[in-house]
Amino acid sequence: MHRVRLNYVLGGSAGTAPIRNPLLDLLQAVREQGSISAAARTLGLSYRHVWGELKRWESELGQPLILWEKGQAARLSEFGAKLLWAERQAQARLLPQIEALRADLERAFAVAFDDSAHVLTFYASHDEALAALREHARSERLHLDIRFTGSVDAIRALNEGRCTMAGFHTRLAPAPDSLSRRTYKPLLRPGQHKLIGFARRTQGLIVAPGNPLGLHSLADLAVREARFINRVRGTGTRVLLDELLAEAGIDPAVVPGYGREEPSHAAIAQAVASGDADAGLGIEASARARGLGFVPLAEENYYLACLKSSLDQPATRALLALLATPAWQRRLAALPGYAPMSSGAVLSMSRVLPWWRFARRGAA
Repeated sequence: MHRVRLNYVLGGSAGTAPIRNPLLDLLQAVREQGSISAAARTLGLSYRHVWGELKRWESELGQPLILWEKGQAARLSEFGAKLLWAERQAQARLLPQIEALRADLERAFAVAFDDSAHVLTFYASHDEALAALREHARSERLHLDIRFTGSVDAIRALNEGRCTMAGFHTRLAPAPDSLSRRTYKPLLRPGQHKLIGFARRTQGLIVAPGNPLGLHSLADLAVREARFINRVRGTGTRVLLDELLAEAGIDPAVVPGYGREEPSHAAIAQAVASGDADAGLGIEASARARGLGFVPLAEENYYLACLKSSLDQPATRALLALLATPAWQRRLAALPGYAPMSSGAVLSMSRVLPWWRFARRGAA
């Protein structure tokens, strides 16, 4: 069984068929012209090239394509004729889907040729507001290419040049000796990185509707023997949980289900909604979207980090301008558990993350 691979070409004329195949173009020309030389002239190719391609395809497919009888016009073999028939059948049957695919490709690539459009690559901690921003930005010709990952992995991706923006979050006033400091400080450098204000959000326990187990704190998880479900290592929410547990003097080992992990807030909420877990730490928006209960535990700031050198790029400037608009800030405030937080402002890292001390004033 020979596999079919699809290719497309940018630019040029559309041609007479929605999908073109070089071999089938050769066979069609031979059938219409009756000779290799005439087919070559029709296609604007040399006789040697056409001859060589036909022989190569015969070897590749293991079947004769042309009947080579001396003194007679070149004719397609039965196999060659069946190939052309199969192609016409496929073109006729799949024409609507092919045209839709071509239109989608043209729309996608139109962005690359539109000087007024911008594309910005993100690695970011999972966040409902950032997903909403991606949709909102599209109408402003700003396309956010977002890959949701853990906060730690997002900043590493920024440092390794795999993205322009990294999204991560910390508590409103992270302590100088906190787990957040030990996690993020080695990854961020004042003077090299810049922070952009994005949103304030609430994290807490996502629980079943009505909170039937009466969970009001992390300590209640062990007391009520609630089945907990955790976020994976490297996520900002996992850092937050471990920080809160340490501050409360709670050994993670006493939390039932601490070792069970899910990759996103949405997955945590789904696990609770399906009855697979009694509680998980996540954002309020994910809980409300599924009609679940929510017990707030911590407020945090969600930042966008970038390299200082990227602030002058047109795509970054477009993002900062969009974040500052009243339309976006109204949409952000409408999400459960969210509020604008210096949206679009370039912030002093040493002021919002109190992990650095400088001998001279004004360093940031």
